[in-house]
Amino acid sequence: MDYKYLNDIKYPADLRRLGVDALPTVCAELRDDIVKELSVNPGHLASSLGVTELTVALHYVYNTPEDLIVWDVGHQAYGHKILTGRRETFSTNRKLGGLHPFPTPAESEYDTFTCGHASNSISAALGMAVAATQHQKDNPKRKKTHVVAVIGDGAMSGGLAFEGLNNVSSSPNEIGRAHV
Repeated sequence: MDYKYLNDIKYPADLRRLGVDALPTVCAELRDDIVKELSVNPGHLASSLGVTELTVALHYVYNTPEDLIVWDVGHQAYGHKILTGRRETFSTNRKLGGLHPFPTPAESEYDTFTCGHASNSISAALGMAVAATQHQKDNPKRKKTHVVAVIGDGAMSGGLAFEGLNNVSSSPNEIGRAHV
């Protein structure tokens, strides 16, 4: 498909070279690409379409992969996969020998945690934020790492999500609330 922007976005750094005014078009193209692919290779359509703008915004604002995005629900991450170097192989998603149906560090440096609807993104992100904060204290010249947890699609009903929220709220401000 010939898109105005999406064909030239291989990684988030390419996305960040665009002006903010281009982002609505990128979102429309990304949404169209997901719909076209899932019309021949079924997957979770609504979940990924529902976070298209969020996915584009996260990769535009944060310096991924140095800044970390922790997805709780893998089928919300189809746009993430497309924007992080896997668009050409996205047709293999959920197929034997193809892309994993969920983010996994074994597949991409942009995937920080293997997820799959377990309500654990907040706790995982907090652990990563604590580690990043300690690493920065040990290496003061190191740039601050931001960690973002993306949770939704019913995952907030899991007890582990509430445990994660309790732990984040009781963490020092420079670790918990500022980074997760």
